[in-house]
Amino acid sequence: MDYRNILDAFGLAPLAGGEEGLTVTTPISGDIIARVPTTATLEVDAIISRSEKAFKSWREVPAPRRGELVRLLGEELRASKEELGRLVTLEAGKILQEGLGEVQEMIDICDFAVGLSRQLYGLTIASERPGHRMMETWHPLGPTLIISAFNFPVAVWAWNAALALVCGNPIIWKPSEKTPLTAMACQRILDRAIARFGADAPEGLHQLVVADAKIGQLLVDDRRIPLVSATGSTAMGRKVGPRVAERFGRSILELGGNNAMIVTPAADLDLALRAIVFSAVGTAGQRCTSLRRLIVHREIRDTLVERIKSAYASIAIGNPLEDGVLVGPLIDKGAYENMQTALDRARKAGGTVTGGERVLADEYPNAYYVRPAIAEMPKQLDITCQETFAPILYVMAYETLEEAIAMQNAVSQGLSSCIFSNDLRETELFLSAAGSDCGIANVNIGPSGAEIGGAFGGEKETGGGRESGSDAWKGYMRRQTNTINYSRDLPLAQGIVFDIGE
Repeated sequence: MDYRNILDAFGLAPLAGGEEGLTVTTPISGDIIARVPTTATLEVDAIISRSEKAFKSWREVPAPRRGELVRLLGEELRASKEELGRLVTLEAGKILQEGLGEVQEMIDICDFAVGLSRQLYGLTIASERPGHRMMETWHPLGPTLIISAFNFPVAVWAWNAALALVCGNPIIWKPSEKTPLTAMACQRILDRAIARFGADAPEGLHQLVVADAKIGQLLVDDRRIPLVSATGSTAMGRKVGPRVAERFGRSILELGGNNAMIVTPAADLDLALRAIVFSAVGTAGQRCTSLRRLIVHREIRDTLVERIKSAYASIAIGNPLEDGVLVGPLIDKGAYENMQTALDRARKAGGTVTGGERVLADEYPNAYYVRPAIAEMPKQLDITCQETFAPILYVMAYETLEEAIAMQNAVSQGLSSCIFSNDLRETELFLSAAGSDCGIANVNIGPSGAEIGGAFGGEKETGGGRESGSDAWKGYMRRQTNTINYSRDLPLAQGIVFDIGE
């Protein structure tokens, strides 16, 4: 297959890195599509130094002016939406409509951040002392490191970058080694916006690091980077979080989901079925918000499972650039092997598995397409409590809603959750303090499809992970309390008197 027209849209030469560059393959066919230059270890110190210098300049640019750069970025993204969406599909393997949708999320967060640049508000605080006023002020934090994953190769960067830029922070971006081309394209799009913005944007405001985990570790460990925002697996988060905390840095970790849906007898099953299919098989199950566990009341379990199997049988699997395809490939062979291992464990634990086999192997011998799998489990077991980044839907039955909520909460991950029910008491219990313990809890909508304004994330295992929307901007800034004495007296401890002279 010839994908050069997609690369040409951003001036990405297929062999730009020569024989020594990072090899990039497309999950669509497994073919090598590019070799790109990588960042050397010796360059890391200079990259961080440039970011430090840029911070000293960028923090003094008024926030609404910083917002203007993000507005221009949004314009450039609109102009390149089709081309960037196709590049996302080529490099990450998600269907074209999802690639385009991901770019739309980038545009949406730019719109949000432009408004935010005029709303970095602090509170006025009542002082206990006469003639005094207190207030909180929010200041830029400093160089921000963004580590993104392959499954959302551009949106995650935009969620972080748009907020970081309006908050006054320069950016260092380390994308996944599996998706460097989309990162390079985003850098070029931002460069166009910076060129239009003018001299207020300092050199080193945004720097791209294409490198392996060793370079990433050097960046994570550097005290000159006060904020690390990392998106990926919980295993990755367990490595990054402690390293940043050890040097008293700040981290935003948006990690795994292992998300569950509870379906009660009071649910609209037609609505639930559409949500199950979309959230379980979309992006070939490679979303952090993918539906992994389906917890269904025993009375309706068999009926719903048969309807899911029927819907799965009609799903079009194939080249994600082609119209009508709903499920594209897994990212690579490792993802396929992990899926097969999980399904084998499910069978040994007493589960009944439908689907999960490799398809299209003759047409694409170096790519890994699979039929989405349904694993009907006797109960919630160890395998269902471990997230596998693949289209596996574990189905389990429950008797009482309290039991279902306990099952949903009994995993270490906790990004998103949902319930399908038209019973107000059931839905309100699910949203209460005794209900879902996840950062996102939805009613009559699946776990995927979070909106920009909702502060995406909230991973319970890390206590954070909020990269977008709402008041997530505070994670990119430092809070300062200010006290102003407008009286002629300085309050002292009672009984202490001293003479200040004439």
